[in-house]
Order: sequence, then structure tokens, then C-alpha cells
Amino acid sequence: MSEPRRDEKDEKERGEEEKRNEKEEKSREEKWRRDPLSAIAWAAIFIWAGLVFLADSLQLLGRWEIPVWAVIFIGAGVIVLVEALARVALPEYRRGLSGSIIGGIIFIAIGLGFLVGWEVIWPIVLIAIGLAILLGGFFRRR
Repeated sequence: MSEPRRDEKDEKERGEEEKRNEKEEKSREEKWRRDPLSAIAWAAIFIWAGLVFLADSLQLLGRWEIPVWAVIFIGAGVIVLVEALARVALPEYRRGLSGSIIGGIIFIAIGLGFLVGWEVIWPIVLIAIGLAILLGGFFRRR
């Protein structure tokens, strides 16, 4: 018996790798078609951050003396919570929401921490996360 030539082996491995890459690309495209809400939310967060930085560089936020990062985090939290609400409203995109709700609450808390102070925000965050978990338990799909 003769072993396959090295060129044939390399060509076979390249072909298998190309098939894997095509499969990964198809799964990403399929995931986007099935659930575009996450991608839309992340795009909105980046757009929001860009708008806030632009407003800051044009000195539009200066008259209120609000920290830029506070505005970005609060906006990101609101966007994540809106995504969670969209998932509730649109049954075809429904999935576990507790992670999104907790993430949105934490983003808002970080933003408010810059404005109000952490000693006030963290107890409120713990209460809000506890309520989100409790409500998630009540409304869980069976």
C-alpha cells in the first residue's frame, strides 16, 4: 500500500477547512436572520456612544456638567432594557430575559453611580436585580 502524497493530504485538509469556514459563516448569517435584536441593540449602543462623544466634543453637554461616561452607560442600559421589552412583545424573538434585564440595570447603575453616588445606587441595584429574578421566576415559560 502506498501512502497518499503530501500534496493530496494538504489539499484534502484545505477543503475540509473551507467547508468548516463556510458552515460558520452560514450559521452567523442564519443567527442574524433568526435573531437580529441583539445585533441591533449593540449597534444602537455604539451609535449612542458616538453621539454622546460627538456632543461632548462640540461642548453640548458642558452646560449641564454631566460626565460623558454616565450618559453613555445610562443610554446603554436603556437600550438593553428596550431590547428585553422587544423580546417580550415579539414572540418570535422571545428567550431568557433575566440576563438582559440584569445587564441593563447594571449599566444604568454604573451611569447613575457617576451622578448620585455608589452608596445610594448599589442597594437599589440589588433590589432591582432581586425583583428581576423574582419576576423571571413567575413568568418563566413552562
